[in-house]
Amino acid sequence: MNGDIGLWAVPLAMLGGAIRVSTPYLFVSLGEVITERSGRINLGLEGTLVFGAMAGYALAYLTGSAWVGVLAAALAGAAFGLIHGLLCSLPKVNDIAIGIALMLLGTGVAFFFGKPFIQPVAPDLPAINLGWWSDLPQVQAALKVNVLFIVGAVLAVALAWMLKKTRIGLTLRVVGDSSDAARALGISPSKVRILATAFGGALAGIGGAYLSLFYPGSWNEGISSGQGLIAVALVIFARWSPVWCFFAALLFGAAGALGPALQSIGITSGYYLSYAAPFVLTLIVLILSSSKSGALTGAPRELSITK
Repeated sequence: MNGDIGLWAVPLAMLGGAIRVSTPYLFVSLGEVITERSGRINLGLEGTLVFGAMAGYALAYLTGSAWVGVLAAALAGAAFGLIHGLLCSLPKVNDIAIGIALMLLGTGVAFFFGKPFIQPVAPDLPAINLGWWSDLPQVQAALKVNVLFIVGAVLAVALAWMLKKTRIGLTLRVVGDSSDAARALGISPSKVRILATAFGGALAGIGGAYLSLFYPGSWNEGISSGQGLIAVALVIFARWSPVWCFFAALLFGAAGALGPALQSIGITSGYYLSYAAPFVLTLIVLILSSSKSGALTGAPRELSITK
């Protein structure tokens, strides 16, 4: 069928891949934006993503409902975020160290409890076929959009509006920029950060549910491929903007789709290198964003990485 559309096969495959692969990046990065806007960094999102994938798949299989699985993944992610927030609220506790510990805990617990669910088949999340107008399978596959991608796009705009126009957004920004100013206004920085971290964990859990219930659509121990950690770098690249996180997620999603797109037209040389594109892009982004002039432009001043 590739001959029907010729060279358009690669951009179509990358378009479809960008939409599919970007969704976990989108949800994890949006959650991390809210967490970091409160002045806390959560490096445990990789573990939260994997645990959310396992919890979502398990509950979807046991109940027969993919949406119950998404809810379970969100609750599991919120629980991990809450634990992270509570631990980091203790005196002399380092955010980064706690994040790494919870990343290991989340992946370990997911692997332990997820073993019985590797073989069973859970229901998939629904998708909308935006390529109905074409008879070409490649076009239909590229434009088959999962509902969670649309939810994530709307959520990015909603969170951007919330941060700029609402009292909640103002509270987050004040806490993220100055704990002393927040206390002077009668705001508890610790409480705000705990809630923000729990919310961020819930979104990361939803990103995990997308992985196990839609793309790739199964539960296994290597399901995330480091997407939780890459999403943290994505937040820095997007300069802590929810809307820019959406576009950055699409960029990273396109990088992740490069390998399969090339394979679809028979290019298999450099297979492992093309599949490493997201990690190479992450390295390039971190190097370019680490200049002395603009490394942390827009970063909340209470973040550990700014001190």
